[in-house]
Amino acid sequence: MPARRVRRIAVAAVALCATAAAVRPARAQVQETAGVHVLDRVVAVVGNKPIMLSEALEEVNTRRQQGLQVPRDSAGQATLLRQVISDLIDIEVVLNVASSYKAEVKDDDVVRQVDDQYNKVRGQFKTEAEFREALKHDGFGTPEDYRRTVREQIKRYKLQQMGYDSLKAHGRLAAPVQVTEEEVSAAFASSKDKLPKRPEMVAFRQVVVAPRPSAAERAAARAKAESLLVEIQKGADFATVARRESMDPGSKDLGGDLGWARRGSGFVPEFERVIFSLPPGAVSPVFETTFGFHIVKIDRVQPAEVKSRHILIAPQIDSADVALARLRADTVLQKWKAGAPYDSLVAQYHDPAEEKSLLDGFAVDSLPPAYQTALHGVASQQFAGPFEIADPRTGRPKFGVIQVTDRRPGGEYTVADWKDRIRQQLTQEKQIRRMLDQLRREQYVRVMFDDKAPTAQPAARQP
Repeated sequence: MPARRVRRIAVAAVALCATAAAVRPARAQVQETAGVHVLDRVVAVVGNKPIMLSEALEEVNTRRQQGLQVPRDSAGQATLLRQVISDLIDIEVVLNVASSYKAEVKDDDVVRQVDDQYNKVRGQFKTEAEFREALKHDGFGTPEDYRRTVREQIKRYKLQQMGYDSLKAHGRLAAPVQVTEEEVSAAFASSKDKLPKRPEMVAFRQVVVAPRPSAAERAAARAKAESLLVEIQKGADFATVARRESMDPGSKDLGGDLGWARRGSGFVPEFERVIFSLPPGAVSPVFETTFGFHIVKIDRVQPAEVKSRHILIAPQIDSADVALARLRADTVLQKWKAGAPYDSLVAQYHDPAEEKSLLDGFAVDSLPPAYQTALHGVASQQFAGPFEIADPRTGRPKFGVIQVTDRRPGGEYTVADWKDRIRQQLTQEKQIRRMLDQLRREQYVRVMFDDKAPTAQPAARQP
């Protein structure tokens, strides 16, 4: 396996945005480029942070390893390097914004991401010796050097996210911009040949009926949660109690840790309201969602983000509750076919933990198997169901009732298929570019890149 694979996997695992710098080891002060020795030097300054030529060259090399075609002529290389330097400047001005808002990312906040990335890379090598040799070849002294670099890069990326979130919260990305039809058409034309075939698409709305626990089971679950809250209030460690008692399989072994979350990140409304209403260190009273009864502890709060833990106690569901849910789903189908308003059916029967609709369309072959089976042969405006939907959390099924709102066969994409997404993307790009240009004017930015200096990129490593 080529040593450079370490870097490719690292960049992919971190999932950086288009302008984010790749994970890079410390480099010597001389870059060797196709037989030319280029002394390292400052090519730009943002505030009091210099951007070195070695950083820009390393970023070019990383992008090439990800598939970028680097021009062979010196003028093209200079243009590319100038763009990379500009991208690195954009990163620094956003990081300065995060710093001005006192955003902070501690090592403990990224432990899981670092471990996941490290283990993913380590798993690509058969032996520890092979792994260490690949790291050494790629500029890392030891596995811990690599882990440390990954940790700092992930922290840096999270700070960028916080910077953008702060700018968005203060309205810096909200100003309207104009995107013309010509721009949309040009963007589609430039990428049309790279698009895959359009799969068969289906759009639908649904009512998902979940089994409801009996009053006795709800009361027992609440009583259990209240007893755990008393235990915590008397001094028991929250994480220890969560590992022992929580019924959330996704966070139980992590001491209830839910990591960092923003508003609208996927929590049900009742849960989100609680975690965004408490100060750091606070423990909530027992509250109920569709999943059961919760106790929440707030670990930390950052601008637009909360880091929390929770304990879930879910009421038991038995076969009689499942049978009643099936009958309610049959009732939903009958009422819907008879003309009952969809919104009223949702309000009365739908499980809020489930999506209500996929009106923008979804690839049929990407749907869960239960949905593919239920929707087979169902035309637009027709109904499907009730059908079982597995619920791994309870081990008991839910029941779905669907109305297909649109169905389109597969084929070639047209600009109409992508128009809204392209317009949204171009709008976002223009808003971000305008905001970054304004930040550059507000901060000290100086570019010292000399097109006449040697600019050849680092030679690609051989497998």
